[in-house]
Amino acid sequence: MMQHDAIFAIYENVVSIRGEGNDAIAKDADGNIISWDASAVAIKQAELLAAYKLDELRTERNRLLAETDYLALSDQTLTSDMSVYRQSLRDITNNYSSLDDVVWPVKP
Repeated sequence: MMQHDAIFAIYENVVSIRGEGNDAIAKDADGNIISWDASAVAIKQAELLAAYKLDELRTERNRLLAETDYLALSDQTLTSDMSVYRQSLRDITNNYSSLDDVVWPVKP
């Protein structure tokens, strides 16, 4: 769960979490309950989600680039359109941060 990941990321001494939402109980290695700040966890959770979505975008971008890698080999001549397409794929993370809103370039 993303909330648990956020708690673990913020509170390094937390080793276990039980429950969800505001009822989540975090404990250290000795079994002591660690209190956690819900607003700080929500901010970290949003950061982790954004990073996850960006990683998904990069994975799909890399898959699309791999489909045309053979065209960029030294014994191939890359067309101008294909070169622009591949560059647009490489630049996609400059303009988009998730698969939710991306507009992919059209493969020539």
